Amino acid sequence: MNKITDLFSNPAPALAIAVTSGKGGVGKTSVAVNLGVALRRMKRSVMLLDADLGLANIDVLLGLNPRYNLSHVIRGECTLDEVVIDGPEGLLIVPAGSGIQEMAELSSNEHAGLINAFNELKRDIDTLIVDTAAGINKSVLNFCQAASEVLVVVNDEPSSLTDSYGLIKVLAQDYGVKRFHVLTNRVDNSADGFLLYQRLLNTTDQFLNVEIKYLGAIPQDKYVRQANQQQKLLLKCFPQSTAAHAFKDVAKRVSQWYSPETAGGGMEFFLERLINQSTAA
Repeated sequence: MNKITDLFSNPAPALAIAVTSGKGGVGKTSVAVNLGVALRRMKRSVMLLDADLGLANIDVLLGLNPRYNLSHVIRGECTLDEVVIDGPEGLLIVPAGSGIQEMAELSSNEHAGLINAFNELKRDIDTLIVDTAAGINKSVLNFCQAASEVLVVVNDEPSSLTDSYGLIKVLAQDYGVKRFHVLTNRVDNSADGFLLYQRLLNTTDQFLNVEIKYLGAIPQDKYVRQANQQQKLLLKCFPQSTAAHAFKDVAKRVSQWYSPETAGGGMEFFLERLINQSTAA
């Protein structure tokens, strides 16, 4: 075993999930956080990596005030283990730092150094949720390519579908990613959510050689906004809300991804791929 595999070998296979979107404002970070909480309640050991390098907001969404973030690791001021904070419900959170320009302009060597810092992380986890930035910048594409599974969040805005298709196209044609999961967010009902997925599927089936799976729909729910405004967890404050029940259902489906045959491997493969991509760049 190499060093990375030694550190992250777990009884159950680890899974790295990149939560991404073609455009901002579709609720991607809310999805990443609530999915993480729902999986924690299913006894999963979950780490949430804020990979929106430059406009990170997971700590803001949860009302946390981390002492360190990934920019401190880049500058050699602390270890990655010191950056990880204990979030609500036992979530492990790696904050990236908001509005820090240097995080959005990492060189290839700095990107590789950041990923290598994970080698020193002494935490046992079985699930890594990576909340990427929106769009098709290099960082987003690298994180998605390295992940075991890519979860694309879309809503009913025309630009959301168009930009999501563009993201999938680039990942498929230039990065070799052929399997995607789609979650429709802020839809009026489950039927509308599925129709939205079908619109995207029809386009990808016509022009791309990819597999697009439907993960489910999160309904438009005032309680999601209230929880976000209060910087609290939806599943804790409003457990009976329709959105909370939807996130629980989605987490159950995600839990079925856990198997020894999961394509893409676990945490060690995620790290190795990122290191190799940064080195190649």
